Amino acid sequence: MSPEEFRHYGHQLIDWLADQRQYIQDGVPPVMAPVSPGALRSKLPSTPPQQAEPFSALLKDLNALVAPHCSHFLHPSFFGYFPSNGELSSVLADLASTGLGQLGLNWQSSPALTEVEEVATDWLRQLLGLSEHWHGVIQDTASTSTLVALLSARERSSDYGATCGGLQQVHKPLVIYTSAQAHSSVHKAVLLAGFGKQHMRLIETDTDYAIRPAALERAIRADLEQGLQPCAIIASVGTTGTTAIDPLEPIAALAEQFNLWLHVDAALAGSAMILPECRQLFAGIERADSLVLNPHKWLGVAFDCSTYYVRDPQHLIRVMSSNPSYLQTAADGSAKNYRDWGIPLGRRFRALKLWFLLREQGVDGLQARLRRDLANAQWLADQIRQTEDWKILAPVPLQTLCVRHEPAGLSGDALDQHTLGWVNRINASGRAYLTPSQLDGRWMVRVSIGALPTERQHVEALWALMLKEAVS
Repeated sequence: MSPEEFRHYGHQLIDWLADQRQYIQDGVPPVMAPVSPGALRSKLPSTPPQQAEPFSALLKDLNALVAPHCSHFLHPSFFGYFPSNGELSSVLADLASTGLGQLGLNWQSSPALTEVEEVATDWLRQLLGLSEHWHGVIQDTASTSTLVALLSARERSSDYGATCGGLQQVHKPLVIYTSAQAHSSVHKAVLLAGFGKQHMRLIETDTDYAIRPAALERAIRADLEQGLQPCAIIASVGTTGTTAIDPLEPIAALAEQFNLWLHVDAALAGSAMILPECRQLFAGIERADSLVLNPHKWLGVAFDCSTYYVRDPQHLIRVMSSNPSYLQTAADGSAKNYRDWGIPLGRRFRALKLWFLLREQGVDGLQARLRRDLANAQWLADQIRQTEDWKILAPVPLQTLCVRHEPAGLSGDALDQHTLGWVNRINASGRAYLTPSQLDGRWMVRVSIGALPTERQHVEALWALMLKEAVS
């Protein structure tokens, strides 16, 4: 494709994307794609084309085949999983990033990639109220960031054992502690970092589903008595299931007392730190070793963009660095090489997406949208609390509600069937999207408010739909 062809078809694609975004924001298409597994694949050729196709054919199939098989996180009636927002300014940044073709092998391979990332992550640090002791880098997802944190913890506890015999030569097995409500990516990171499932402790939670510090301390002391070596604590500020907030101050005190690494997973809830009135939820964060939050969720950066902050970048570099001769440059001693801050060697220019968003929206714009979502969540919580047979099952510190309809005479498996029945009817209708999940062994429904176009009217419509379907 020539630059002129790119210009021609690029204009068409931008127009199409703008139309699609408006179409979705107007609430026209069903939120969840009304298709069965294999529906799209059956319409696509089973072999690649032998001859080149005109780009117009690709655009035609994008509209006729791909788009109708998409579920829409950016729909005003999307209340599932978590917000996955992509402000259009950030979408344009993603296009610019790909079009520039930058590859972040080191500073010299793309000075712009490195230095925009330095600035953008530091701007975000300031917005979050973090001190200058924190240093940021962009990863792809929180799953990767948590894995990097556990690798860093492992190497500190093993006196950099990876450079010798690895975990096979560690004298005492290393143990990880986290909430029973922690995200599944924590479990995966524990396995991939080589700790083993049997060396992961799921700490009991209180009535608000937050870690009980006393239970954490008992688990640490019990492992010490068994000759094991406590290594790290992963605390959650906003668990996936209930948005529970683990108490960072007492957890940090235990981490310091027993010399454990403290990693804080604030993938969704971390965005709320840009609101001064929410920062009490993060009291104690300055005592942690590492922190992850995902601007590609609630904040509005187009996926993927996960910001990972550490207080000791030299330790991270020692754990992650690789320095073959073909990557060495004269700038190595005076510039950052972000390849040494994570797992991949080659890195995308993700920082453009964060940089564009912060400039185009401004702090005021971002704060106003998050406050809108918090107000809508509290409005819905009030309606549910005031309505017979409906219950809020967990605190609502931010924008996620855990809900169940419990009519008289229903319990146990029958109540589970009732819950799954009404939420599945809502999702199948295409009028809204909710996520069923289990809490204390029983099904409930998560309502996650925060899509870009979601206003009070859409939350009101959701509540009316919930009331209707729950009694159908």
